[in-house]
Amino acid sequence: MLLKGSQILSDRYLNKSTAFTHREREAYRLDGLIPPVVEDIETQLGRVRAEYDAKSADLERHIFLRALQERNSVLFYAFVSENLEEILPIIYTPTVGVSCQKWSRTYRREHGLFLSWPQRHRAAEMINNVVGDAEIDVVVVTDGERILGLGDLGAGGMGIPIGKLALYTVAGGVDPSRTLPVILDVGTDNEELLSDPLYLGWRHHRVRDEEYDELVDEFVSALRDRFPSVLLQWEDFAQGNANRLLARHRERICSFNDDIQGTAAITVAAIASGLKTAEVPLADLRLVVAGAGSAGTGIASQAVRALMAAGLSEQEAHDRCWLVDRDGLLTDRMEDLLPFQEPFAKDWDAVANLDDNSDGKISLLEVVRHALPHALVGVTGQPGLFTEDVIKAQAAGVDRPIVLPLSNPTVRAEAIPADVFKWTEGRAQVGSGSPFDPVTIGTTEYQTSQVNNIYIFPGVGLGAVAVNARRISDSMFTTAATAIGELDRGASGPLGPPLLPPVSDSRSVSRHVAIAVARCAVAEGHADPLDDREIIRRIDSSIWSPVYTPLPPDPADL
Repeated sequence: MLLKGSQILSDRYLNKSTAFTHREREAYRLDGLIPPVVEDIETQLGRVRAEYDAKSADLERHIFLRALQERNSVLFYAFVSENLEEILPIIYTPTVGVSCQKWSRTYRREHGLFLSWPQRHRAAEMINNVVGDAEIDVVVVTDGERILGLGDLGAGGMGIPIGKLALYTVAGGVDPSRTLPVILDVGTDNEELLSDPLYLGWRHHRVRDEEYDELVDEFVSALRDRFPSVLLQWEDFAQGNANRLLARHRERICSFNDDIQGTAAITVAAIASGLKTAEVPLADLRLVVAGAGSAGTGIASQAVRALMAAGLSEQEAHDRCWLVDRDGLLTDRMEDLLPFQEPFAKDWDAVANLDDNSDGKISLLEVVRHALPHALVGVTGQPGLFTEDVIKAQAAGVDRPIVLPLSNPTVRAEAIPADVFKWTEGRAQVGSGSPFDPVTIGTTEYQTSQVNNIYIFPGVGLGAVAVNARRISDSMFTTAATAIGELDRGASGPLGPPLLPPVSDSRSVSRHVAIAVARCAVAEGHADPLDDREIIRRIDSSIWSPVYTPLPPDPADL
């Protein structure tokens, strides 16, 4: 269908607003619909900057940028790309969490696929309604049950797939017109939402078990049939579904779970960098992870693979990893351990002496005092969990402790970096899930690295799409983590370089990761045979940039 006039202005991917040329305005019947002045994108960016700076709160800035994204995709991505380090906390964590909480009250315009349980048998029809004749390369899907550290936000969880796909584009160069955010609306158990007259989701408590799987199965089947080569990213699913859905569908459709695999890869990459700075061999790593859900066990599993690659046996690698959950250290005496937790459960008889209170539980502090971990990771959403005693116990055992309070948003972080630097007299290497400002102690300024999945998933997606990978393997994430370790981490601080490269380098990081992941896919037989030159050519030709392209001289040429 040929678009003209207001139809073009309503298409976020075609709209240039005041940047349409005189020839384009006449050919496409735009004269009279926009002011007569023809502007270049630099002038438009100046106007965006002025409007953005006039906003007084982060949520206002987020809403403004989302409206720009819906109106003019090129201009949005050009602005974000030029100011990524500044804008990232606004379009994603932590501000996206607030946006999700207020989703139904700030809703502006359609974007993505809303598929609710009553509509499950119409999945194919509804996908076609949303995408039309477009081709889709990357889909991010959530069910809204575990949004960041905020819990069940129902249909408001749609803000997460939209935000993640924006990062696919700005960091990975994935064409935004070939992406699709999806919310699988199976209801919500959030009573506040159910009683809100403005709530936009399906007003029903969450369906579970076979009924839940019926919707997911219908969606995956319809998506695979419509786009056989699509990459599907599972995002912010609750612990009871995250690992299960990945296992159920990863052989049916090219897919991965970013909370499990992406978080694990970037965390292990940060740990490896910290060990390098501390001049500690990776094979010596001792790791404590607070939070034994899908993210925490994913991190531990990735660490086990890294330790095995460094020469340890599988048992030796597991012995180096300690997982602590709400009831203390995971042990084989605990009831109701989930299958993915069982490999990390310690033999109770071997650790019973750590139960100082004789209450059958071994606390995080007791574990840290015993294990003396090089790296302490938090993915619990419990602010303040890393107390002064815990951090000082870690610092007593290693010279350069690696402390990673990764929970999002900022208010959910297990520790405040300023406290960690203070308690360790500046010796700690600190990384967080959301950005924190630099910390000054005396005359020395300390930086907190942002251990953000933006270093991983855009590159994994770009590499997989470029070579039409049929499967995402665990070793692709190991390869991605290793690739990040090969990069320059930027200027050194008072006690060495940061854990990760600057966020502003994310596009070059993603290209480097994409090449490594694509090579791995080909080597493992998950993509057709390609030589190295062709892999790089495909990746570079797949990268989209936010620049206006001329419309054909006449609409008939479309």
